[in-house]
Amino acid sequence: MNTDPGSDWERPVTTDGDIAVVNLESARRRSWSKFIQDPRRHGIAEAIVENERLTAQLVGDISALDRLESLARQLSQINAESARTALIQAQVASMTHRFTEARRFLAGAEQDRAPLEEVSRIRLNIDQACGVDLDGALSARREIATKSGRLEDLVALGALLADLREFADADRIYRQALREYRDVSPFPVAWVCFQLGMLWAELVPRPQADQAAQWYRRAIDCLPRYTKARIHLAEIYASSGRTSDAEALLLPALESGDPEARWRLADALISQGRQADAEGHLHAARVAFEALLERHLLAFADHGAEFYAGSGNNSRRALELARLNVANRPTLRAYEQAHDIAFNSGDREAASEVLAEARIRWGKAAAFASSPLDKRFSEEREGAVA
Repeated sequence: MNTDPGSDWERPVTTDGDIAVVNLESARRRSWSKFIQDPRRHGIAEAIVENERLTAQLVGDISALDRLESLARQLSQINAESARTALIQAQVASMTHRFTEARRFLAGAEQDRAPLEEVSRIRLNIDQACGVDLDGALSARREIATKSGRLEDLVALGALLADLREFADADRIYRQALREYRDVSPFPVAWVCFQLGMLWAELVPRPQADQAAQWYRRAIDCLPRYTKARIHLAEIYASSGRTSDAEALLLPALESGDPEARWRLADALISQGRQADAEGHLHAARVAFEALLERHLLAFADHGAEFYAGSGNNSRRALELARLNVANRPTLRAYEQAHDIAFNSGDREAASEVLAEARIRWGKAAAFASSPLDKRFSEEREGAVA
């Protein structure tokens, strides 16, 4: 794997990130205004979905999910039987991790003769998110990326390769997406840089904090309001003792409403000995997480589990959310999180149950051999024999 993040990096010439966000907000508001005037207007609901997706994913405005839910409800009231409505409902359900509902909407869209390519695209996204038939998904992703050469298709392929623990190939595909990008929007470039940061920081067996930090910084350089990139870079800074730098990164991200920004800020402040300041942010994070879990439980179950397993200090709630996440999307990463939470909280029975389920679901997959769960299973088996 290429361990030098700068060896083939030449930042594409893109629109200023702050200007791009202002333009996105203007486009988002215009699309809603047009929808209110004529909900049946061709392509307008689809434009809303794309604008709100970017707003949630890259700006960190979580209220975008609420607006998408509102869009789906309004469309169902206007024209519940149309294939177009079913497709948008499937997309919204998928974005909020309601995958069972998304599949049901897709089946309805297919029955109403929705474009097969659209149905297949959304179904492939759902299968990948849930860890279903990943070998088949990989073949499909390779074919799509080869034919289109589009950045979004290359990134989807890279993400799947990372899920399959093919990290060198994932790194190569992400870099290819950056090299071949020819547009001026900073959003895709920031997105790929963030994926590379995640790859190096959280997915590879031996995390490389310096490489990850460099990719996160590039994502923020392209898009200063990239909330998730700020949060992840702040984690790296805080873990290396740069708590003031972490604080400076997180303060501008608070306006996004993402509770993780307040959570990580609280951690940075505690490391600085500013306990009183931290408590207010930690309380706000807890309240915000619970509000999000009430509205979008499945979308934030894994994030909520991570919070409560850490600074949220509620191992029972953490395990409850982690198990819910596994039930909804039984990926290898979901099982790893649930097992870690159960094991670290001292609940050996729950940890063994999760491990057994993971082995049944993933034991024959090549990716399982590089998972910490494989080592844990061997340790348990040796302990039982002894």
